[in-house]
Amino acid sequence: MIARFDFAPLDGITKRVFRQVWHARFGGADRYFVPFISPTGQHILTPRDRRELENPQGLPQVPQVMAKRAADFVWAAETLADLGYKEANLNLGCPSGTVTAKGKGSGLLADPDFLDRFLEEVFSGTKIPVSVKTRLGYHVPEEFPRLLEVFNRYPIACLTIHPRVRPEKYRGAVHMDLFALAVAESKNPVCYNGDLTSVAGVRALEAQFPGLDAAMIGRGAIADPALLRRLRGGPAATREELQAFTSELYQAYQDFYGQAAPASQRMKEVWFYLIHLFENGGRLGGRMRRSRGPRAYEELEAQIFQELALLDAPQGELA
Repeated sequence: MIARFDFAPLDGITKRVFRQVWHARFGGADRYFVPFISPTGQHILTPRDRRELENPQGLPQVPQVMAKRAADFVWAAETLADLGYKEANLNLGCPSGTVTAKGKGSGLLADPDFLDRFLEEVFSGTKIPVSVKTRLGYHVPEEFPRLLEVFNRYPIACLTIHPRVRPEKYRGAVHMDLFALAVAESKNPVCYNGDLTSVAGVRALEAQFPGLDAAMIGRGAIADPALLRRLRGGPAATREELQAFTSELYQAYQDFYGQAAPASQRMKEVWFYLIHLFENGGRLGGRMRRSRGPRAYEELEAQIFQELALLDAPQGELA
């Protein structure tokens, strides 16, 4: 059985407000990964970064850092240590073209020799533990054995692997043969990330890799907020619980932004995933995506709870 479940960072959704409300309502995550900060050569934390790193509820959080230069990552890690964090996570997984064009995220995977030098500087200059979230390669999966050789040179706190390459983004089948290679040959603890959307899917992963250290779940825990709780034997989310969650989250966003318009936009992004808990949710989900303004959002959310039935099993478990 997997002992640890991490909540993946989704930039734009799993920000501080969401993490706090989700944790209070559902829980089940052992650690919450904070969407990445990207330090510049000026080595300053922006007000936005500081807000994200604040942790009034004391959640078990791990900040993620995206950097092109090792010196920038080292500075960020030391700054995080000064703020009380016990671990920094290096993002080598982001496949966005605007990110990789700058040599950040999975862009660092394109040159294993450069990555080797980068990690050498990071691990020789950083005092707190460093974990890594990576993909299998920049172009093709066959790049991964060389990358694993590089990772094995360093005391990585945990190597989280999304078994796709950059061009695949989040589409197509994951390459489980290469993830199996990592489980067998990694000198560091390994965490699986990718397409975990149901209890059955996680149980299948556990059966395939009985010694796996951890799993990271992101979109699945947004689409089914009770997923991590259910993995620990807890109940599925009820209609009343979901309605209380979305109501509290909407109010928390309004308190954070000071107005309803940006709060409703954030809620629409959450509902892009959440609508899949409801039977025949596509019609109202589409209308919500196209809606404009807080009033339209509020009316559509009320209609969802009034008219749509919850699925007997969250989507992904019906087969």
